[in-house]
Order: sequence, then C-alpha cells, then structure tokens
Amino acid sequence: MRKAVQQRTLETRARLTDVAQALITEKGFGALRIEEVVLRAGVAKGTFFAHFADKDELMDLLIGDRINAELDRQAAAAPPQNADELAQYLLPLLELMASERYVFDVILRRSGAAAMEEIGPIATTFERMGQVWGPWLATGEFRKDVPVELLVEGVQALVLQTLALHFCALHQHQPMRDRLLPYLRAWLGPFSPPPR
Repeated sequence: MRKAVQQRTLETRARLTDVAQALITEKGFGALRIEEVVLRAGVAKGTFFAHFADKDELMDLLIGDRINAELDRQAAAAPPQNADELAQYLLPLLELMASERYVFDVILRRSGAAAMEEIGPIATTFERMGQVWGPWLATGEFRKDVPVELLVEGVQALVLQTLALHFCALHQHQPMRDRLLPYLRAWLGPFSPPPR
C-alpha cells in the first residue's frame, strides 16, 4: 500500500509541475498563478501546498531545471578557449536568466544569497556551474595566477552583475554580450604573474 501512495504522490507532483510548465509556456513565469495550476491539474489547493511551500518553491524547481538543461548543453560542448568564446557560451544562460524580471528575482532570492533552511535547485545550479566551467577555465587561455574556484566565482559574479544592469533603467539598452565580454576579458586575462 505504501508503494502505491508514494507512486500516487510522485504522479501528482509530476502533474503539478507539467501543468505549471505548460502555463509558463503560455503566459510566462510571472503570470503563473497557483489557482490556475491546481484547476488544470485537477487537484485541490491543499494538494499543491502538500508538495510546495509556495509559488517560489515551485519556481525554484522549474527555473533550476531550465538552468540545469542549459548547463547540460554547455557540458556537452567543446570547451571555450578564451573570454570571447566563453561569453558566447554563456549567452543562452544569461538570456534564460533574464527572460523575465521575475525569473531573475527568483534566482537572486533562491541562489543561496539569502539565508534559507534548505538548499534548493537554483542554489545547486551555482555549484554545478563550477563543475562545468572550472575545467574550461583550467585549460583555456585564462589567467593561471589564481585558483580556478576563484575564477569560477568571479565569472558567476560577473554574470549576476551583467543581469542586474540588464534590468537597470540606465543600462538596459546595452546588449548583454557587450556588457559581459569586457568584464570577462578583464577578469580572466590571460595574465602573467607580476615580476618580483
């Protein structure tokens, strides 16, 4: 009996996320309403809250899945060799993260920047970025005077800065690639260690 209950629970959760994905495709992330999800999924509102604490927790899962799909694509590609190639590789991820202001807001709230009781899907994608980008930065024409982990964290910070300025009224007209590329060139080098 327990197995049947677990299977039913998994099926209900999958139905909720599938319906939510369909609604996002139709209307966008920000327009998603819990009431519409449960109506289309054919479940009670309480059932939704048995699976997700709130809309943000559902968005954490759905946006995290999309970021992971982009990281899968990146991981399957040949490694970029320089800052220009890296910027090109990162653009689809930036476009996803900037697809709506709401998406960027959820990423900021759920990325681990705020104190949270448990680490969710978006926060784990930031760790995964290091797993994908670290080997690239270790082998390409990038600076070698700092640890790769620091290079990855710097690239993550530059991605977030690029996204923040994308949503800033004073800077939103500059294409993201044109903003990101000078940052990457300045941060990643290559540099020679200073003479002693």
